[in-house]
Amino acid sequence: MNKNITSLCHIVQKKQRFIIGLMSGTSLDGLDIALCKIEGFGVNTTIEIIHFTTIPYNSFFKQQVSEIFSKQQINLEKLCLLNAWIGSQHAHMINDCLKKWNISNNDVDIIASHGQTIYHAPKILHNKHEFDNATLQIGDADHIAVKTGIITISDFRQKHIAAGGEGAPLAVYGDFLIFSKKNENRIMLNIGGIANFTFLHGNLDANKMFSTDTGPGNTLMDAVIKKYFPDKFYDENAIIAKQGTVNKELLLVLKENIFFKKELPKTTGPELFNFAYLQHAQQKSNTSNLSVYDIMATLCKFTADTITEAILKAVTENDFIIYSSGGGIHNPLLMYYLKELMPNITFKTTKELNINSDAKEAALFALLANETLCGNQINFGTTAPNVSMGKISFPL
Repeated sequence: MNKNITSLCHIVQKKQRFIIGLMSGTSLDGLDIALCKIEGFGVNTTIEIIHFTTIPYNSFFKQQVSEIFSKQQINLEKLCLLNAWIGSQHAHMINDCLKKWNISNNDVDIIASHGQTIYHAPKILHNKHEFDNATLQIGDADHIAVKTGIITISDFRQKHIAAGGEGAPLAVYGDFLIFSKKNENRIMLNIGGIANFTFLHGNLDANKMFSTDTGPGNTLMDAVIKKYFPDKFYDENAIIAKQGTVNKELLLVLKENIFFKKELPKTTGPELFNFAYLQHAQQKSNTSNLSVYDIMATLCKFTADTITEAILKAVTENDFIIYSSGGGIHNPLLMYYLKELMPNITFKTTKELNINSDAKEAALFALLANETLCGNQINFGTTAPNVSMGKISFPL
């Protein structure tokens, strides 16, 4: 038997597995690396984050990815080169982390790599009837496996699409397995570049579970910051947005897009919600002369409004707790708006469920890799295809 197959069989039979989850989001902030200890599988899974860090991307990395990110026309050679290069860069980051944590690569069973999303094209956005949903993540996993010596599972979103999904959001799988709780209705709200949530019913019925993207999270605000403040990547502590005033005319036009009229669940990305989207809305609302402070305040309210409207539309129960995660929870103005719009709802973070709010997505991909290896088919209801996801790459 191939030695890698033998190793894989041994890993599957272990009582506990040490899995590194990787997440690199659309904000291009850096690579989230979460070393997780996982026992069991399915509804009997337990997960503990042993170590977590985010390694910031340098300006060169960000510039290279930005040249091909979320664009319909790109340099094909650059795409080809970056697929291998990003995989190698992520491998070096993992090796450096393990050395810093004083952990041998041999003690890690699996790496779960989300990859770097380059383009997300659900049918709801591309509207080409002859084609179905599609998405593309790069950062080749063979390069990660070979350069770390660790079996790597990657490219999770393709199976979701092949089984009839849109490739997102995938958090629903981990949310259901890890965060469902008897007699407590929960909304797991993640505010990254794009915002999404999973509703978990307190009766643990998967058929009452619901998951969807809501629209922009931080992506539009980050785009404005990068445009007006080249030395910044985001509005830290909402310092800029707090100096502005929400412009009602611009806000109304921002919310006019047909995406918000489409039935839930649905997915989207920065292919729609980008700086050009804002410019078009400003032209249409005659607000092109707004200060950057008013723009940021308005975009912050835009994100809060569209999250709230999606939640209240999708969830008929009024006794739920929101557990939030993602970069958006560090924006105090955004969180203020959300709590103002939903005054009777209790807001907490996943930290109160023993999962670091910044590490949640990376940890959930570690969990998906665990399901790829050990899980059996689980009924995830009508929201999510009942599939395991990921492709396996072996070291040498």
